[in-house]
Amino acid sequence: MALYESIKLEKGMYGTPGKSFTEVLEELDPSENYTGTGLEGLDAYQRQLKRFDIRVGGADSDRIEKFFQTADSAALFPEYVSRAVRQGMEQANLLPGIVATTTSINSMDYRTITSNPGTDDKSLKPVAEGAAIPQTVVKTQDHLVKLHKRGRMLVASYEALRFQRLDLFTVTLRQIGAYIARAQLGDAVEVLLNGDDGKSPAQTIVTAESKPSYADLVNLWGALTPYTLNTMLVSTATMKDLLDIQEFKDANAGLNFQGTGKLATPLGANLLHVPELADGKIIGLDKTCALEMVQAGGVTTDYDRLIDRQLERASITTIAGFTKIFDSAVKVLNYKA
Repeated sequence: MALYESIKLEKGMYGTPGKSFTEVLEELDPSENYTGTGLEGLDAYQRQLKRFDIRVGGADSDRIEKFFQTADSAALFPEYVSRAVRQGMEQANLLPGIVATTTSINSMDYRTITSNPGTDDKSLKPVAEGAAIPQTVVKTQDHLVKLHKRGRMLVASYEALRFQRLDLFTVTLRQIGAYIARAQLGDAVEVLLNGDDGKSPAQTIVTAESKPSYADLVNLWGALTPYTLNTMLVSTATMKDLLDIQEFKDANAGLNFQGTGKLATPLGANLLHVPELADGKIIGLDKTCALEMVQAGGVTTDYDRLIDRQLERASITTIAGFTKIFDSAVKVLNYKA
């Protein structure tokens, strides 16, 4: 009998501080032990699915009841839910396009560092012999980063879902993940606009025109100097206005959009569609140094309810917040939409 087939699974494995269910399994059944075998490439959780012959994807996926055939296999169900939700978050997630760094914490309190150098501080001037070297001051923020708990309540009875295919149920769970990702994006945009304290708005460039022009984008690009304008966030209506600019109708740019579906501005920045953003507003930023994401754990499922009560009402949540790193790495262009 292989090692993974003899492991006793229980819901207490979800309660290990600072570790996910899969990480606990990996400690008991390291994946490195399967190098060169038919199980190479599977993580410890996937090996447990194989142990109980549970297929979670494809046309021949099993029914939900397959998880609840034994007490051990039932312990795998909350991790399946978490993974499906994470897949949905990753598919709808725009945060990697605007977040410079992600910090994981094990508490609800986090105070980040900040550095806001002036124009003179950003230029490294020659230092005369014996003279003091210019300083870049890095200090701790005077306020905590606000963390938001986002999630959904999964309400269903085991009897109603037991005969449903896991592949179909995964689609529903992915949608929950997509909802969470969009809510987190809204939190990130709010911080970019108003700061993580709600009192530090980004510098705004105002134009009296009813539509943005190429010259407006050039001004936005120039305002970010010495940072690089590599990302722009726009609403649906603003996206239409931008795509109507003559420079966007360049043949090569059109071929790239038609061939890959990826939008790019004439200035080379990534153009991200944020439907929740107010019309008439373009957020320009340097994604390499503008925003920090703070996470208190990953996707959390109410494993007690999922295992003992077989669904009924179970919460699926994640806790995260955002904070600016360099305030001047974000600028906002406003026009009269």
